[in-house]
Amino acid sequence: MSKFRLLLSLACLVGLAVPGWAQSPGAPQGPGRGVAPVQTIPTAAFRATYYEVRASLDAVGQVMNAQAKVDFAAREPARVVEVELNQNLRVNSVRDVSGRPVSYDRDDNSSLKLHVTLDDTVPAGGKVTLFFDYGGPLSSRMNNPDQGVRMAYIAKDGGYLLLPSRWFPLTDFPSNRYTGIFQIEVPGTMTVVGTGKSAGAPESVTPKVASSPAPAPMLGNARRGAPVSPMSAPPPPSMENERMLYTYRVEKPEAAGTFVIAPLQLSPERAEGATYSIYTPPASANTAPAYADAIAHVLDFYNDDFGALPEPGLTVAQLPDGTVDGFAAPGLLLVSARQWSAKPNERLLADLAAHQWWGAQVTPATTSDVWITDGLSRYSEGLFVEQSTGKDGLNKALEDYAVGALMFDDSAPIADARRLEPGSEEYQSVVVNKGAMVFHMLRAIIGDANFSALLKDFYSRYAGKSARIQDFEQLAETRQTRPAPAEFKLGNAPAVSAEPASLRPFFTQWLHSTGVPEFNLEYVIYRTKKGFRIVGKAKQNLDVFHMDVEIEVQTEGNPEFKTITISGKESPFTVETFGRPKPNGILLDPHDYILKSSQKLRVRGIIARGESFAGLGRYYDAVQQYQKALEQDRQNALADFRMGEAFFYQRNYAAAAQSFRDALDGATDLTTKWTEVWSHIYLGRIYDIQGDRTRAVNEYSKARQTADDTGGAQAEAEKSLKKAYSETGA
Repeated sequence: MSKFRLLLSLACLVGLAVPGWAQSPGAPQGPGRGVAPVQTIPTAAFRATYYEVRASLDAVGQVMNAQAKVDFAAREPARVVEVELNQNLRVNSVRDVSGRPVSYDRDDNSSLKLHVTLDDTVPAGGKVTLFFDYGGPLSSRMNNPDQGVRMAYIAKDGGYLLLPSRWFPLTDFPSNRYTGIFQIEVPGTMTVVGTGKSAGAPESVTPKVASSPAPAPMLGNARRGAPVSPMSAPPPPSMENERMLYTYRVEKPEAAGTFVIAPLQLSPERAEGATYSIYTPPASANTAPAYADAIAHVLDFYNDDFGALPEPGLTVAQLPDGTVDGFAAPGLLLVSARQWSAKPNERLLADLAAHQWWGAQVTPATTSDVWITDGLSRYSEGLFVEQSTGKDGLNKALEDYAVGALMFDDSAPIADARRLEPGSEEYQSVVVNKGAMVFHMLRAIIGDANFSALLKDFYSRYAGKSARIQDFEQLAETRQTRPAPAEFKLGNAPAVSAEPASLRPFFTQWLHSTGVPEFNLEYVIYRTKKGFRIVGKAKQNLDVFHMDVEIEVQTEGNPEFKTITISGKESPFTVETFGRPKPNGILLDPHDYILKSSQKLRVRGIIARGESFAGLGRYYDAVQQYQKALEQDRQNALADFRMGEAFFYQRNYAAAAQSFRDALDGATDLTTKWTEVWSHIYLGRIYDIQGDRTRAVNEYSKARQTADDTGGAQAEAEKSLKKAYSETGA
């Protein structure tokens, strides 16, 4: 039957107008988610220290025109200034303080890099100021929807400028901190919210049509005693009748330069003694108090666990859809419209808020060191969930991390993250999700108290600075307990009478290599005078794997926990127990301290890949992933349900109906029980579209009878009982 559905999909795909993806319940996070050598990355000779940027955004043409005055400091004698600038932005000119053109060229090996060659060598410690005039489309996805994650965008309904897009010339990303002034000119219907401090009410500006397409001359800054600043240059031609200029000042060095542009309304809210600026569309202003309370609760926990932030309060704004679910910058949290709801998603907010510690205060030294910020922020979310909802909540988060890690684990080692595009599925899998699991494993090895002290120490030492993975590794070594040898244990396992090993092999294995172990046990049980002896072999698939692993022996009495060492693909072990082991009662890593693969997680990872494709509207690719999942687990209700969704949004209603019926037949797992109520709702929609109102009402009634309100299912069923569903939504 599944092959038949795939053929139906292929037959109906050609020439089909596909509606936009609707976020459905049960998204990837649940219903609704030898010693390796130290790699050195060359440091640029010049570092940007101060910016004056003015950007004019054309919402009709979906382009940006900008001028940037940048002060650079030389680390060493040099005459080539290297910056990174979005590859879609064309440089019109680069000039020096006197207005003379300076030669420049793009790097053949990296279209991000722009090399500016000065007339004279600048000595170490010297400074130089350059003026850049540039512009173009904000995202290559305008022409190629399959190319990467969109980090900068503008359209009639809003947009955003996220720092990783390099929408202005950057050096030393992501570690650099700088001061400056950012001026963003937008249509009068838009509000600009971003990093830095607002200079007050926006200034009204009148669009002027340039008499010549040539770029305006790049001049100096009057405030510093030079000629006229490019800030006074007239805006480029625009079809909008009203324009507003927003100014943000960055007075303390930070990684500023992230802005959201949308028709938003400010709601100042007080919570836990601090003021939070919540920006929402006017229709969602009533959600502001809930977001302020949720953020205050998260920050209170992190302040106690990591150390206090230098300034209280944050700005939270709704981010237009089309990019990541959320984004964090110094003092700023952005939550996508699809994730914004009356009840805040506390897990997402906890992840974003953690970036104020790991990302804003402690920055990664290079793009290969982002595990210490993005991976740690993701695991900090788990720490918050554990504090809020207990071990069950943490276990659910850990399962999500493990599933995410298995999606693209072989893409790159964590410590080689520079090969991955920030925000991409591969980056999320390797750096964010696998990275979170590595922190969890480290916690299990060194113990809760040492892990908590490690995070406080790490923040205390590196707040306001950049850190490398090696810095964290060395600090973790100091927290490895080394008193009496018998005090070492893994998780809840009993003590091992051996000196705890160095953490270096652990970090080498999990940060500098790819691959996830899949365990298998073979053993024989012998009766002894004192109880029982279990002799066996632990097998797994990685040559370089070496860890102490907890083993649980379920007996006729209380379970007994031991620790064995697994090294290489096959490791013999012997353990003694007092109680008689139960049949099939010997479990390896019973508390899931270790990231490991299994058929269940592999299948869930395949489904997660399909969900990511579906989120981009790539339903054909999504169906192929769901098909792979069903080939490994033919009764997987989640795979059937997701396939039904993909067919539904392709308007392949016959195949969709069959998939939803299959999901109903297989919905026995409590974790996917919610697929039952939503399968009935989707079936009702299909019957409504076909004009069979009687059968549609029957399905909506069955949905109501489940009493399952996952994702607001009951309200949706009630609404559909009163009014037939239509494709147009009318």
